Amino acid sequence: MLKSIHPYDQAVIGEFPLLSAAALQEKLDRSSQAFRHWKKTSVEYRCELMLKVAALLRQNKEEYASAITWEMGKILSESLIEVEKSAKGCEYYAANAGKFLADEIIQTESRRALVAYQPIGTVLAVMPWNFPFWQVFRFAIPALLAGNVGVLKHASNVTKCAIIIEGIFREAGFPEGVFQSLLIDSDMVRTVLESDIVQGVALTGSEKAGAKVAAIAGANIKKSVLELGGSDPFIVLPDADLDLTVRIATQSRMQNAGQSCISAKRFIVLESIKDEFLDRFQKSIAALKQGNPFHAHMTTGPLARVDLAEELARQLEGSVKKGARLLTGGTHSGASFQPALLDNVKPGMPAFDEETFGPLAAVITARTEEEAITLANSSRYGLGASIWTRDLEKGERLAREVESGSVFINALMKSDPRLPFGGVKKSGYGRELSELGIHEFVNAKSISIA
Repeated sequence: MLKSIHPYDQAVIGEFPLLSAAALQEKLDRSSQAFRHWKKTSVEYRCELMLKVAALLRQNKEEYASAITWEMGKILSESLIEVEKSAKGCEYYAANAGKFLADEIIQTESRRALVAYQPIGTVLAVMPWNFPFWQVFRFAIPALLAGNVGVLKHASNVTKCAIIIEGIFREAGFPEGVFQSLLIDSDMVRTVLESDIVQGVALTGSEKAGAKVAAIAGANIKKSVLELGGSDPFIVLPDADLDLTVRIATQSRMQNAGQSCISAKRFIVLESIKDEFLDRFQKSIAALKQGNPFHAHMTTGPLARVDLAEELARQLEGSVKKGARLLTGGTHSGASFQPALLDNVKPGMPAFDEETFGPLAAVITARTEEEAITLANSSRYGLGASIWTRDLEKGERLAREVESGSVFINALMKSDPRLPFGGVKKSGYGRELSELGIHEFVNAKSISIA
């Protein structure tokens, strides 16, 4: 049995029976049957259906946002933004999928040579709870428009969201079996991925989960795309606009209660500006209001589960024991965790070395720009980063030195359908979004005519 528990008060809000082995096989067989027909449909037809999905998301956004907040606890305004972002993703790909999937003509000695982008079949998505709508749509939109069919193993604590998303695709007119939610536990992922029906897997989640799924996919010679953890550096240079920098620093670290792979986590600040930045940052974090996510005046909801708050407390306490200084916040009760700020964080502390998945900001001092880049790159992760400076030429030069999948200069690091999204090192491999994302699960077939 899968349970949905409201993080704020631990009330059980839903229970859902797991699929039997026979029922799971029926769903896989249904996806295989659906693919035979879906792959032959036109891109234009698929795009029409995806626009209907966008319309449904907007039409029912309050209902869907409430489901998100009930299940994983983010404040309602953030849930509404997530639903809207999912709708915009549908519209972006509906406008561009035809161009992305068009045959690419290649000049060779042949009479005609081209690359045709063709779907591969059923793709498994293993998705997390922190953005229970956007993460799924980020996978499903390009995968389905490319002509694939999808099966979703969502995080167990957002099962209601998984069911709702399947219903949205059905209501929009997608044929039965093109997108299905699988109510299974993690132990059944191997069974699904080892099935001859499934041809690839996209996972967003922890490094540990990614390693396990990638090993199964590799053993079965199947494509995998992994978007894993992050410990994103937020590099503040002496000429940064501090009003903007502190505002976005607070937003980046504290939105979604700090539960985002691409939120800023390590704030690497040049020594000459550190005191002023720290003073402003502390006041900004201390002003946040953590509490019931359905109350409009709250800025921060609880963490999604009690064990996540306990883990964050361990990381905070372990860092303080090694010399970090707690400036504000850090108290917790149940899944609620007061937004916290640590100063004097250094390599070797949990707040530097590990991914902190919650509202905990870690400030690190750098004496020079070179040291700042070294500190930024002294991480097992490489998902996103940001650099704050009025010297845009310098910002771009330093961005090229940061080991990450994305670097934003003077802007919030975020996923954007127009830009490829993914990481390096232990943050995973492959890309979602943009043209690169829709090409991850296709057969790039070369056709040459003599």
